[in-house]
Amino acid sequence: MDIASFVTSLLTSFLIFVVLVLVFTWLSRRPGNAPVYYPNVLLRGLDPWEGRGRGTRSPVGWIQQAFRASEADVVDAGGVDAAVYLVFLSSVLAILVFSGILLLPVLLPVAATGHALEASAGSNASAAHNFTIIERLALGNVEEGSFRLWAFIGSVYWLSFVTYFVLWKSYKHVSNLRAAARSTSDVKPEEFTVLVRDVPIPPPDQSIKDSVDSYFRALHPDTFYKAMVVTDIKKADKIFQEIEGHKQKIVHAEAVYAESKTTNKPEGTKPTHKTGFLGLIGKKVDTIEYCNEKIKELLPKLEEEQKNTLSEKQQRAAIVVFNNRAAAASASQTLHAQMFDKWTVTEAPEPREIIWSNLPMKIYDRNTRRSVIYFIVFLTVFFYLIPISAISAVTTLEKLRQKLPFLKVVVDQEIVKTVLQAYLPQLALIVFLALLPALLLFVSKSEGIPSQSHVVRAASGKYFYFIVFNVFLGITISSTLFSALKTIIENPTGIIDMLGRSLPGSATFFLTFVALKFFVGYGLELSRLVPLIIFHLKKKYLCKTEDEVRAAWTPGDLGYNTRVPSDMLIVTIVLCYSVIAPLIIPFGVAYFALGWLIAKNQVLRVYVPSYESNGRMWPHMHTRIIAALMIYQATMIGVITLKKFVYSSVLIPLIPISLIFAYTCHTRFYPAFAKTPLEVARQELKETPNMGAIYAAYIPPCLKPEKLEDVEVFEDAQSRTTSRAPSF
Repeated sequence: MDIASFVTSLLTSFLIFVVLVLVFTWLSRRPGNAPVYYPNVLLRGLDPWEGRGRGTRSPVGWIQQAFRASEADVVDAGGVDAAVYLVFLSSVLAILVFSGILLLPVLLPVAATGHALEASAGSNASAAHNFTIIERLALGNVEEGSFRLWAFIGSVYWLSFVTYFVLWKSYKHVSNLRAAARSTSDVKPEEFTVLVRDVPIPPPDQSIKDSVDSYFRALHPDTFYKAMVVTDIKKADKIFQEIEGHKQKIVHAEAVYAESKTTNKPEGTKPTHKTGFLGLIGKKVDTIEYCNEKIKELLPKLEEEQKNTLSEKQQRAAIVVFNNRAAAASASQTLHAQMFDKWTVTEAPEPREIIWSNLPMKIYDRNTRRSVIYFIVFLTVFFYLIPISAISAVTTLEKLRQKLPFLKVVVDQEIVKTVLQAYLPQLALIVFLALLPALLLFVSKSEGIPSQSHVVRAASGKYFYFIVFNVFLGITISSTLFSALKTIIENPTGIIDMLGRSLPGSATFFLTFVALKFFVGYGLELSRLVPLIIFHLKKKYLCKTEDEVRAAWTPGDLGYNTRVPSDMLIVTIVLCYSVIAPLIIPFGVAYFALGWLIAKNQVLRVYVPSYESNGRMWPHMHTRIIAALMIYQATMIGVITLKKFVYSSVLIPLIPISLIFAYTCHTRFYPAFAKTPLEVARQELKETPNMGAIYAAYIPPCLKPEKLEDVEVFEDAQSRTTSRAPSF
């Protein structure tokens, strides 16, 4: 990519961002758009305009609000997970800012005064003239063996130690943030419960429920409250969902019927529909009467299936409730059985994020599935190199002109050529990578993971390694893909030299990629044009009730499974090029500064958390940043070595230092994330917990009694045996 295409890409992206910010400022002022731009505020029962002066209506008003909001405000609006995500963004931003303070004023003059590019061009004046300013301000312009390379070696050490310092401080801060959340005086059901899996087969005269009751009552006689055995709820849930669907149709039909009543036709027109496939074929019926009849028909079936589920479909897993938080925390950290494949006890997830179908899965099944899925992911990562390499190779103007000759007339136009060179490869890569997250979520869930937050962490980790492997091997060395893979297999250490040779040539591509991501990506995120259009279309043509309107604007959560790996890709790119092409540092600073600002605005006003893991994602983020740092260090060893600098081995100690740092952080901080410390769990509550409500929180909706006092009936139905252990 020449400098004209790069500047065109940068200016166009910036212009798009400015336009999108202005569109956001104008649209967010309109009260009718409040459900799109302030759904979090509305769901918390607050007025989006209360206490907001004229400054918040200006193009920078939202920036002022975001800066003024404290971390406590973020936790109140989006939970600890959102606050931890902002800590991640601010940590990377701090790394780049502190590193850039030294790297930019030192490395840019050193590179600019080099003459390696002119020397490589020789007497070819036109070739020497073709080198861009980006190439002239990069490591490639420093002569081989030059003592100037000491500046680059020192910069690698500086960035590495800045990263260690910032990550240590951030890990400590997040650990304290998590401890504060876990020790709050509020009553949370998951803090009083544990998840029990791999329950042994009970004796013939006992049910699984009785076996769990008697086992935990014997081991925890003073603190055990109740146990709820997991059941197979597929059939009951199907009937329950059908009933709920008919109820929604009745409400919708009644609203339509009310609208049809006019002065000229006061009796109105009752809604009708066909009972066949998608309402397109079959008998035509009155919607309200038909749905009422179906509900009357299904309710007895649901009651019968509930009884059958509770008594006959008990499975070998349970939720066990204790009467205080410290007892539950202690139980989750205690080895209960002599054999590892029996009575596996862990902390219970939040009720809203439990994946019920995964709970009864045996430990051998879980381990087998995990191994198989890791193998599938490995194959996916490997074979995705082929289409990504094809995209990298095909989405160039030269290849398009060769493969599609009829496009020559179009692509040879100067304006079209400049725009296509600026955007085509980057857009193709972004679109292609967007297809993968859904697959990774599905396979991660298939591992037998018990909670949605854990599935998101697992999918995020897989996605990170996928994009790093494919971007750095699929984009930078795509022209010699299979020979490169052969080299790696025959000589694994050769990947360092390979990266050292290939990465410098892709600097301009990645500069454009980062700019496109933060200008256009964050502009679309802030403006929310797509959700706005979808909301108004649904509201105008589909929604007839308040619940339907609310469902149309409910925004969901931040989407950590795609957001975090995408940010990690930028971390890896910016770190790896921070010394090779220091001009990427301002782009990285802009990406994470804008990302922090816009994410904070969206957390405070837009997104609604679907679960709360109290920052459990942070160790994952920390480990991936260290992985990106080590890729950077290995790359720099290869780059400096290729420069025939005899002192390049000075960089080798950085990799073991990074490993030691990662191990130290893991040893010092991670145990408090894997388990809840007792000194945290023993903090006093501001009110006496309602144990019945805590127990009822874990009853699946399709089995939940209509009244809280009917929980006793639910618990009694689970304990149907000839010799029952007492329930209390």
